[in-house]
Amino acid sequence: MVLFTNVSALMAYENYSYNSRLLSKSLLRLSTGLKINSASDDPSGLAIADKLRTQASGIQQSIENANSAIALTQIADKAMAEQSNIIDMVKVRLIQARTSTTTQEGREAIRKDIVKLLSQLDNIASQTNYNGVYLLQKGQLDSAISTKKEFQVGENAHNIITMQAVQSNTIGLGLDSLKALAQDALTADVAANSLETLDNALTSLNTFRAQFGSTQNQLESSVRYMITLKTNLKASESVIRDVDYAQEAAEFSRLNILVQAGMFAMAQASKVQETMIKYLFR
Repeated sequence: MVLFTNVSALMAYENYSYNSRLLSKSLLRLSTGLKINSASDDPSGLAIADKLRTQASGIQQSIENANSAIALTQIADKAMAEQSNIIDMVKVRLIQARTSTTTQEGREAIRKDIVKLLSQLDNIASQTNYNGVYLLQKGQLDSAISTKKEFQVGENAHNIITMQAVQSNTIGLGLDSLKALAQDALTADVAANSLETLDNALTSLNTFRAQFGSTQNQLESSVRYMITLKTNLKASESVIRDVDYAQEAAEFSRLNILVQAGMFAMAQASKVQETMIKYLFR
């Protein structure tokens, strides 16, 4: 028997210290809800979880980008729908001007009405924008063709959806000459020739609308996919990073019992040594 080195107490203290550290870590996991609170807890798991979180954040921003782009396409479509209504009204006026029952004075009144309608078509083109990005022409004061739009809908640079440029004004639709008709220039023959021009303009406008519509469908499909992807990424991160409360609570209880037992064992080991010393030196 060794009297002056309490080996039993030292062993009890070693186990107590080890279990106390584990108990502290278990308590931290319960309080934060995370299995990984520092790199030392699980270095490889932390790296994977951080990568998944970064990927999910990028996907979330891509979802927001796509939703903004959808709003952009909807604004453009509503504007072009009104332009289509204007073209329909102009066609009705031209049909009226074409018939012989309309006097030249009547045709002049129709011409003025057509000029106003086509001016409104240009106003729509010059005013339609999303957050300062002009959609139907290059700019508010620039009637040239609009710029091509690229929407980032993924975490990689090549994950883009492209929408081609359009020019949905009287110049782009070939209606500028009709808009510029001089006084008394609208005759029955001019009205007849302009009907085909108007039909071509409507075809071009419908092509633009179809382009915006197909882009919107593509964006909506991307949003649905990215929402599913983000959900799966967050679920995968949760498996690695988040604590299982039921399992951790059971582990905490086990460690707490071991710590309490360790404290009791140290106390008992000290008492045994004290008893032996008193017995030998009495």
